[in-house]
Amino acid sequence: MNDIFKNKKQILTMTAAVIVSAAFQAFALTSFSVPAGIYPSGISGMSRLVSDILKDFFKIDLPFFYLYLLINIVLAGIVYKHIGKLFTIFSVLQTTLVSLFSSFFPAFRILDDPLLTALFGGVISGFGVSIALTNGASSGGTDFLSIYYSNKYHRSMWDYVFAFNSVLIFIAGMLYHWQIAAYSIIFQYASNMIVSKRHKRYTHQAIIIVTKKPDEVIDSILKNVRHGITKIAAKGAYKGDDETMLYTVVNAFQTTEVVKYALEGDPQAFIETRNTLNVYGNYYQKPLD
Repeated sequence: MNDIFKNKKQILTMTAAVIVSAAFQAFALTSFSVPAGIYPSGISGMSRLVSDILKDFFKIDLPFFYLYLLINIVLAGIVYKHIGKLFTIFSVLQTTLVSLFSSFFPAFRILDDPLLTALFGGVISGFGVSIALTNGASSGGTDFLSIYYSNKYHRSMWDYVFAFNSVLIFIAGMLYHWQIAAYSIIFQYASNMIVSKRHKRYTHQAIIIVTKKPDEVIDSILKNVRHGITKIAAKGAYKGDDETMLYTVVNAFQTTEVVKYALEGDPQAFIETRNTLNVYGNYYQKPLD
């Protein structure tokens, strides 16, 4: 009964999150990106660029949100078996809603200054994407590929995404105007900064705990979090007391709760946390639903 209630609550939360996320993203597109001719990152930016090229050079009027939805459905089909089913379904729902909202929201320019348009548009777009990501979904597109890669290799795909966006901006600058490319960089940078600050699933932190009650600390942590812990015998330099050093690596968003559980096992424990660049080997990454 509790599992059913939990699942219903999760689905309701994810549904509300993707609706709000899609509304923010569509608003950023229709009121900031499109009126100013700015290209966002990823598949949405590629869809915008392809749509503009078809219209300006081939006289084919194909709204970008149709392309955006089609490409996302194709990518979802490719990675569906390798990432969570709920995650994929709600990500497709999010991209579908972005397409629908973009077709219905009136396209009007809120700000006249192109720099402010790029900056605030990027912030709004990034906030929308982060809402989806922090609630078990995504904005589709390169998120599908990035999350598949991160799940498999436990490291970020940022370099590849950056290269993709760089090519996108270069083509936009070549075909249209380098000023458009420059403002697109600002839009994308602002968006990515918001996402990276709010979404911590694929960043890691190492936690070092020095304690005289290792078993209590380990029990307290492992009852709540599924991560391995290494025990190392240690000795205090000042008093010469026997201690135990515990070492573990967790996702950054889990750090606060792991520290809390450690202190429940030993309130006198000494704890240090540090950022970890990459993790190799047998690391448990909680799968997406």
